[in-house]
Amino acid sequence: METWVDVPEGSGFGVENLPYGVFSRRGELPRVGVAIGDHVLDLAELAAAGLLADRRWFAAGTLNSFMSAGRPVWQATRDRLITLLTDSGHRGSVEPHLVPLREIELHLPFDVADYVDFYSSRDHAVNVGQIFRPGAESLPPNWLHLPIGYHGRSGTVVPSGTPIVRPCGQRRTDDGPVFGPSVKLDVEAEVGFVVGVPSALGRPVPTAGFRDHVFGFVLVNDWSARDIQAWEYQPLGPFLGKSFATSISPWVVPLAALESARTTPPAQAPEPLPYLRCDEPWGLDLTLRIELNGHVVSRPPFATMYWTAPQQLAHATVNGAALRTGDLMASGTVSGPDRNQRGSLIELTWDGRDPLVLPDGQRRGYLEDGDTVRIQATAAGPGGAPIGFGEVAGTVMPVLC
Repeated sequence: METWVDVPEGSGFGVENLPYGVFSRRGELPRVGVAIGDHVLDLAELAAAGLLADRRWFAAGTLNSFMSAGRPVWQATRDRLITLLTDSGHRGSVEPHLVPLREIELHLPFDVADYVDFYSSRDHAVNVGQIFRPGAESLPPNWLHLPIGYHGRSGTVVPSGTPIVRPCGQRRTDDGPVFGPSVKLDVEAEVGFVVGVPSALGRPVPTAGFRDHVFGFVLVNDWSARDIQAWEYQPLGPFLGKSFATSISPWVVPLAALESARTTPPAQAPEPLPYLRCDEPWGLDLTLRIELNGHVVSRPPFATMYWTAPQQLAHATVNGAALRTGDLMASGTVSGPDRNQRGSLIELTWDGRDPLVLPDGQRRGYLEDGDTVRIQATAAGPGGAPIGFGEVAGTVMPVLC
């Protein structure tokens, strides 16, 4: 598709994408827009001008109302936006509502109702199992039968750019447990999806219902304090080692933009139970990039994820748990089989024993104060046009405890 908007080559924000976000200009209230090239199209103004159907979905500081409207509304809105941005006859009426990205501030795109983080990369699970449980089986006995997950803190999900204060907690030493700042602060490069349409309590959502409930995908950095995590996680799993902050990207890439990126996921053996089986392939061919202080340290491939997003959604609701608009479900760390495809520092440095040496000579086992992490991702769109996710970034700040 050709658009009359000037879209820089390779920007990832072409008309094939049109990701949604919440933005504001100085002195103005936040509202909903879509990214196109180096601009954001103000949907609130577009609707006020009568160019876009609206039930006050867009003159809001969150995407939740629009996300809850459902798939027919999402598709009709997307079709209308594509028409407005590809038909030059609309240029005169639409162009005044384009705002340069350099003039705006981006906000948390939706109110997070609940947050679940999965553990869906086999490569990551094997690596972490070998580090945390040397000499034992790398995979827990249930790992090949269900997508393992844990509940996080929705109140500590923050938008990209939010400073990350080094957390404090208990950690184990040779002399017993001590309290203090984490000395093994880590990143987890992940991809998450957000629920738009809720479900009724007591009614599981099958894998085939994924499109009817899920609005789109975001990038996630599930910051992790590995020393706190290692001491507390048995037998109930992660708690303070992860609940201090989870960053997400400001742009939500709609499901419709990712159809061309769908691919066959890895074969699953043994075959999952019936409620986890999918009638169509739901792997996503995305390439992530992790930068530490401006240096690329890893390129994890999302296509290698063992458990897919529809399986995660089905498992999260199979006991009758209800979905709510704004539920965020993250993939877990994305890692591939090669060392330069690992999505966390615990894997890249093997728990600090083999530190990264950055091009400027700095060495890192784990994050130090002042370090900045940026995670980006790209998928192939129709005709090979890139579908960009923007980035999720954060800088580590000194401890406060």
